[in-house]
Amino acid sequence: MRPFLPNFILFLLTIFSTLLIGGVIYSLSVISILLAHEMGHYLASRRYRVSSSLPYFIPFPLPPFGTLGAIIRTRNVIPHRRALFDIGAWGPLFGLSLAIPAVVVGLLLSEVTDVSQLPANSMALGNSPMFSVLQRLVLGSLPPDTDVILHPIAYAGWVGLFITSLNLLPAGQLDGGHIIYSLFGPYSKVIFRLTLLGITLICLIYNLGWLLLVIVLLFIGYRHPPPLDDHTPLDQRRKITGIFAFCILFTTFTPIPFPNFAMGIREALQSWLNL
Repeated sequence: MRPFLPNFILFLLTIFSTLLIGGVIYSLSVISILLAHEMGHYLASRRYRVSSSLPYFIPFPLPPFGTLGAIIRTRNVIPHRRALFDIGAWGPLFGLSLAIPAVVVGLLLSEVTDVSQLPANSMALGNSPMFSVLQRLVLGSLPPDTDVILHPIAYAGWVGLFITSLNLLPAGQLDGGHIIYSLFGPYSKVIFRLTLLGITLICLIYNLGWLLLVIVLLFIGYRHPPPLDDHTPLDQRRKITGIFAFCILFTTFTPIPFPNFAMGIREALQSWLNL
């Protein structure tokens, strides 16, 4: 099999699966954001001569996204902390550079309507702080008892912000895990544990839908493989960029991304406990 054929097949399948969920405009928009994210990782890897694969897209022809994102595989050890930082940070920053314009453009094309006029099968979305600010800047204050029917481009932007926040979680070999390790080295395992604790508390208190994420974080673990040079610290510019990256995490994270789904889980659990 040709080396790039699996990547190409998965890419086509992801286009098809996102088409099923949101149509052509959504598919093109969300694929572009995911591709920008992964190409950020790929270009940073090439810059430091770290062998890596092209992106592997993950199709998932079911709501809410039609995809589980994309990944690239790193084939050799990363040379130093600067390379580790850039490989981790460039992906979210590249993806965000398309996600934010998608939100703005999509909101301009979206429809503000009375809540009573919303379609019966409409899906409620939670807003991250960043999305809320962008919505207010673009649409202003919404009249009482109204809501926004998102244009597919705006929804793709929402998905891009959501995926960015998940990737920036400081755990394991997620993008945020790379950034934290490059900043703190072996001491980052303390932050990994605090991250798991924080997500677990959110899961138990606010949204049981995060249970899958807790399981994934447990599977990822607390260890991060060190680069070859694990001693030379980052320069000031990268430290500032690291602070900026985690500001992005806190402003794009949505504790309850799908309120109806979270409420359904809680009601089902309460019914089970009352049996």
